[in-house]
Amino acid sequence: MKQSSHFPAAAATLAAAMLLAACGEAAKLPPGAGIGPTPQLPAPNKTLMPTVNIAPAVGWADTAGPKAPNGFVVTALARGLDHPRWVYTLPNGDVLVVESNKPPKPEGATDGGSGPIARIKSWVMGMVQKRAGAGVPSANRITLLRDADGDGTAEVRQVFMQNLSSPFGVALVGGELFIANADALVKVPYAEGQTTITATPTKVTDLPAGINHHWTKNVIASPDGSKLYVTVGSNSNVGENGLAAEEGRAAIWEVDVKSGAKRLFAGGLRNPNGMGWEPGTRTLWTVANERDEIGSDLVPDYLTSVKDGAFYGWPWSYYGNHVDARVQPQRPDMVAKAVAPDYALGAHVAALGLAFSDARGMPPEFASGVFIGEHGSWNRKPLSGYKVVFVPFAGGRPSGPPVDFLTGFLNGDEKAQGRPVGVALDKRGALLVADDVGNTVWRVARP
Repeated sequence: MKQSSHFPAAAATLAAAMLLAACGEAAKLPPGAGIGPTPQLPAPNKTLMPTVNIAPAVGWADTAGPKAPNGFVVTALARGLDHPRWVYTLPNGDVLVVESNKPPKPEGATDGGSGPIARIKSWVMGMVQKRAGAGVPSANRITLLRDADGDGTAEVRQVFMQNLSSPFGVALVGGELFIANADALVKVPYAEGQTTITATPTKVTDLPAGINHHWTKNVIASPDGSKLYVTVGSNSNVGENGLAAEEGRAAIWEVDVKSGAKRLFAGGLRNPNGMGWEPGTRTLWTVANERDEIGSDLVPDYLTSVKDGAFYGWPWSYYGNHVDARVQPQRPDMVAKAVAPDYALGAHVAALGLAFSDARGMPPEFASGVFIGEHGSWNRKPLSGYKVVFVPFAGGRPSGPPVDFLTGFLNGDEKAQGRPVGVALDKRGALLVADDVGNTVWRVARP
């Protein structure tokens, strides 16, 4: 077969891209830099291709599991799940586990713009997802777990809902359960103790979908139950798909429970995920994943309070007024509006889950603060994340460095036995962690 005259150039481009992706550059900041309320940020180091350094997914051997601090016991609430991403505790103590993965990509779509480099990047990202254990079809269901005797293992495991559309967040308001699918916020009636829902979901409001560079949508109810807050990630790294494709994205939306009417609550958040209400101040907090391809130490993912009407910089700037020169045309007016996040968690840790603690099931040192599920980096040397951390709070704000709480997700060969995603407290105050590589929900409790 005669080869195209363009083959050598294309092959050279692909080989160079793969080499760059495989090698990348190692982080140079000292440990701890890029973490806290005033992170040290290096100069950008733009690369043609993102650094690719992901821990291959291998799962847990036999009855192995992650490790918690002394004084805690880790049990598997349920094993053998199908890519569990999120956990939610119902008032009666039942636990909903969202088993989900990204929706199919539209034919011909890439993760960032058009042209050969964009297509190579899309191919690289596909390989990253497979290596990470994420390249499997979505189960599109919610499973109910019930641990009636409190021994840390569920005696009841029941399909609660199915035939959803890449679901993620869940919130109960009165007798209605809201589910954030990849393309819409929907609701179904719920009665306490119910173990299966067969009602057809009712659409509350559409959510931006399509290419779905970031597909996960989370939802949380306001303390009084009158409003819902829904996260929507960006459709690109830094706007490569054009700003029209970012309409309504990189934002948190406020939705009226009764009418379904929505308004933009906060913008410029590249990929917000977990949300929670700080118990003392009743302020909304979120964790967000920041942008890629400007170095292993940029940009820190973060934890921040969310101010009504605030803009957090994406895509034009990061961490306040740090301009991203890749984004054209520049918008100094938007950079001037950008609010700096409250607390840096470190670059590329992939912070997803968030749950505020309390004293029901935690000793004093872990009773005031927030647990954060760090799914782990795919584009940093050395690896970062792959653990659950605890950030202490005092007076409604972070008050110290993050503390490792659940570790051991990486084995000695830097392969991923698990990767934490959603976190929640159960009815007794123990921590629940959805592990989408280990296909397990872990429960961390005092004996």
